[in-house]
Amino acid sequence: MKFEQSKLLDGLPKQFFANLVAKVNKKIEDGVDVINLGQGNPDKPTPDYIVKSTQKWVADPRTHKYSLFRGLPAFKQAAADFYQEKYGVSVDPEKEVAILGGSKIGLVELPWALMNPGDTYLLPDPGYPDYFSGAALGKVKFATVPLLAENNFLPDLKAIPADVAKQAKFFYLNYPNNPTGAVATPEFYKELVAWAKKYQVGIISDFAYGALGFDGQAPVSFMQTPGAKEVGVEFYTFSKTFNMAGWRIAFAVGNPDIIGALNLIQDHLFVSLFPALQYAAIDALKAPQRDQEIAKIVARYEERRNAFVKAADKIGWHAFVPRGTFYAWMPVPKGYTSESFANLLLDRAGVAVAPGNGFGEHGEGYVRIGLLIEPDRLVEAVDRIAKLHLFDKED
Repeated sequence: MKFEQSKLLDGLPKQFFANLVAKVNKKIEDGVDVINLGQGNPDKPTPDYIVKSTQKWVADPRTHKYSLFRGLPAFKQAAADFYQEKYGVSVDPEKEVAILGGSKIGLVELPWALMNPGDTYLLPDPGYPDYFSGAALGKVKFATVPLLAENNFLPDLKAIPADVAKQAKFFYLNYPNNPTGAVATPEFYKELVAWAKKYQVGIISDFAYGALGFDGQAPVSFMQTPGAKEVGVEFYTFSKTFNMAGWRIAFAVGNPDIIGALNLIQDHLFVSLFPALQYAAIDALKAPQRDQEIAKIVARYEERRNAFVKAADKIGWHAFVPRGTFYAWMPVPKGYTSESFANLLLDRAGVAVAPGNGFGEHGEGYVRIGLLIEPDRLVEAVDRIAKLHLFDKED
């Protein structure tokens, strides 16, 4: 017997990262020493205190039963306490916190929970490719908002046509930004709240890289902005803050209507997270060494950023210097597209990068560099690229 997949699945966008991984793995199988700068997966282990906490809770038989559908009250309280401590934001743990199996789940399921077929939301371009999956699954429309270098990769809210803004139900934003490494400012978020109220648009802040800010500047949470909770929510994941990408733990905080809808759809899709992971997440948030461990992670990425940007500058390849995340957003040389340049680097230099067009139309002309290997290998990657003499006349 043969079973055809549904029309819903046929309509899903091509999984960008899966295709990229397949290309890289083929080269490695062919014996090439690939320096992989195309990935977005933290390369270091989870801090030991979290691993030991998880081992303890996994061994506790009390965690082997179903979780409460909407998560442990203690975890929701820990999330609320974290936002109060780090950002000065007061959150009701019962009405304004949703527990998630990774922030991707919440971002993709949100159109199911809060939109109707034919509704429209706004997505950043370039932006995280899986945002488009939510549109396809929810059978909703989307319009893209350009993120341009001349505006430090922040959306120009005044340039969004009024008719587009009036049609939009939500606007997804992600700062510190994947793929550009840009950060938002308090002034921008203040303007965003006013814009959202004017047009009655909900704001969805993807704060995945919320802990990863450089040059002594901690990233700004959208929730810190006066009025933010009236207009939107923020997603916070453990993946980057604690090197816990494979553990799939996150939460959302903010507007109680949005949180309530997310909780309701998850009542029907999941039975929350494995309780042991929720208890480990509480320990991750509350342990006395938390900030020290996070500081180590941030310092490591900043050291890598500095090494890569300095090496690239020497060969005439000039970055938009990232102020957060673990990415560098690099222009392609004249005569190349994002895709052709990425293919050239993989084929002739054994360096894998993520072509910018995979993040949207306005990602064309760039590649994303993942700062997820040690500085010496980042410098080696630049040295290999230098031998192609692509930037000799661009300095």
